[in-house]
Amino acid sequence: MAADARDQVTDEPGTHAPQAATARPSAAVGDPGALGLAASAPQPPDAHEPVCAAAPVPVPLPEAGGPRDAVTRLHAHGCWFPSATADGTEAAFICDRGGVPQLWAGPVDGAEVRLLDSSPDPVKEVAWSPDGRWIAYTTAPGGGEHTRVLCVRPDGTGRRILAGADPGSSAHLGCWTHDGSAVAVTATAHTHPERVGHASTDLDPVGARLTPDWADRDGRATLLGGARYDSGRRTAPAPVDLRAPEAPAVRPGGGLSAYLIDPDGLASPVLLATETQAATLRVCDLSRDGTLVLLRRGPRGRREAVVRRMADAATTCTVPVADGDPWIGRFSPDGLTLWLRSDADREYAALFALALDADGEMRERAVVAQREDQELELLAMAHDGRTAVLVWNAQGAGELELVETSPACHAPDSVGPARPVSLPHEVVTRVVAAGPGRMLLALSGSQRRPGVWWAHEGVSLLRTPWSSRDRDAVPPGRPPVRPVPLRLAARDGLPLSGWYYRAPGRAPGEPAPCVIHLHGGPEEQERPVFNPLYHELLGRGLDVFAPDVRGSSGHGRSFVDADLGTGRFAALDDVADCTAHAVTAGPADPTRLAVMGRSYGGYLTFASLVRHPDLFRTGVAVCGMSDLLTFFAGTEPWIAESAVHKYGHPEHDRALLRSLSPMSRVDALRVPVLAVHGEHDTNVPPGESEQFVRAARDRGILAELLTLRDEGHDFLRADSRRLFRRSAADWLERHLGG
Repeated sequence: MAADARDQVTDEPGTHAPQAATARPSAAVGDPGALGLAASAPQPPDAHEPVCAAAPVPVPLPEAGGPRDAVTRLHAHGCWFPSATADGTEAAFICDRGGVPQLWAGPVDGAEVRLLDSSPDPVKEVAWSPDGRWIAYTTAPGGGEHTRVLCVRPDGTGRRILAGADPGSSAHLGCWTHDGSAVAVTATAHTHPERVGHASTDLDPVGARLTPDWADRDGRATLLGGARYDSGRRTAPAPVDLRAPEAPAVRPGGGLSAYLIDPDGLASPVLLATETQAATLRVCDLSRDGTLVLLRRGPRGRREAVVRRMADAATTCTVPVADGDPWIGRFSPDGLTLWLRSDADREYAALFALALDADGEMRERAVVAQREDQELELLAMAHDGRTAVLVWNAQGAGELELVETSPACHAPDSVGPARPVSLPHEVVTRVVAAGPGRMLLALSGSQRRPGVWWAHEGVSLLRTPWSSRDRDAVPPGRPPVRPVPLRLAARDGLPLSGWYYRAPGRAPGEPAPCVIHLHGGPEEQERPVFNPLYHELLGRGLDVFAPDVRGSSGHGRSFVDADLGTGRFAALDDVADCTAHAVTAGPADPTRLAVMGRSYGGYLTFASLVRHPDLFRTGVAVCGMSDLLTFFAGTEPWIAESAVHKYGHPEHDRALLRSLSPMSRVDALRVPVLAVHGEHDTNVPPGESEQFVRAARDRGILAELLTLRDEGHDFLRADSRRLFRRSAADWLERHLGG
């Protein structure tokens, strides 16, 4: 599953969301009355209206503006997801120098930075308010999949939870109003607290009730399995009989509601939209006069940009948009043009200009910037709204250019000539405005840790002093390996590609043990960035081939949709075809092959081991689905809604899902398997790994399970990631050696 699926099916276009308060569409957002911020909370909807999640109630927290305990800083840390002040002099960002992704801030041109939240909960996103008074951010309590939105002042004071404080709930960050008076937040309906394994200790001071199965974790990981690693046992979850008539197709719940919240707590939340049985819902922008709101909603493969009027909650415009980055577009300063990253009626996403009338209705739509065989991956706008920053995906690498969105001699919905900006590293993960004519870029590459770079128009990019230097990416004496691209054709003729990493020290033609590594999503894409896991495997003398099988992004809309429904059988064949190509073009040793992957890649690993039982010596499946029916029954409701389009409906397509599930063919398993899972993963529940390992052992196959404490679907803590890498490398080296 892609992380994007957690972002949050939606009400039909034109359906009115319940109004929170009386809005004055002619007023500016800066006026508290403009969005009804002083009005009371929304009244309960009638029986014909969708049920919304309860309005969030801010929860104050104790100060946490410095190290809670002694911090051992990582020698080579990563910095990412920057957000700058309006004048561009300071930035807030995520950094793992303390061993876990935390919120930091500091001057763009200075090395002195400050830790704003020392709690152990990993930080996911950051947004500095336009007026500079608040920094909003999301955290994952206990390292799990439920997130909450907090805010803190730039000096570390005033820390509070804005949404997601209740156990079992979740909240996601949207945009700020342009004057900084409110921040948009999406709140989920309450789900089953008994499925939540950990509640944050930050809630203790204010007396929040902990979930019944809460346990104080020590943050360490436990590897369960054979005698070498055995250090305990977990209670097996109660089995779900999916053949029973009352068997659940998905967990109940899944409603999403988007609110504007005053971080000062002086005004009531304002309801912007609500969606029942929702897949995604994010507030991407509000017009500067406060009359229009831009939403991103819908399941994977069917995302939509929705424009709604604040006055009557009427949907005025709906346009399909691409998957990937959720920040899909922005309104022009006058609100009469919407700049949008979209693949509507196209193979590759491009920059669209939507001309709007005074009521927000679309008058016309035009493509104003496009590339052949390359998709627009990221779109950002300058603070004045007159310059767009475009990042194109060029066969996995990023290419950046600037375009004027209000050229003097052009119509308002056209752009000026593109001005390319050279990049010091291969991939751009985020771009934000940082004052007049300036921007901050989060970059990653095959030779570096993620870092933040500062740029002025016409000036080369400069690394921020608090980002790691390239030479610190790895210990001395073991430089990163630059991958080489490989291209091949699947058995049905579909072009495939991937990146091959050759272990150092081997002669060019010498066959080597090789790990086929499969990314998640499936809509993710293998990118030429530094991967510590690959570095660990290469140091053990193992080659790595990381392909993009059908369903991956970056290769056009048809390629992404090629694995839908029964097309997933062809995706499983792609794994075998890519493995064969690694042998003929790698060169990989055909007698020493392994398959490994995370999330959807973990599913492909399980599936490949039982569908191609004689191809691999072993496999390592990380947070993978082993049975698509039990996955749908156990995952978060909004993830289930989003996954239906990709995999099939858990009620209508049960036969297909059963046939695609590795558990249905587990009798064919012949080789050892290591499964890895985060204990708090509610995206792909740990039971998916547990049931496959249990079934393998019942059949006399060596199988072990590594359970990472205080981790969810993504492993975010340095000690957990290190243990995972070393355990996986130990396993692969042991089974591929000789």
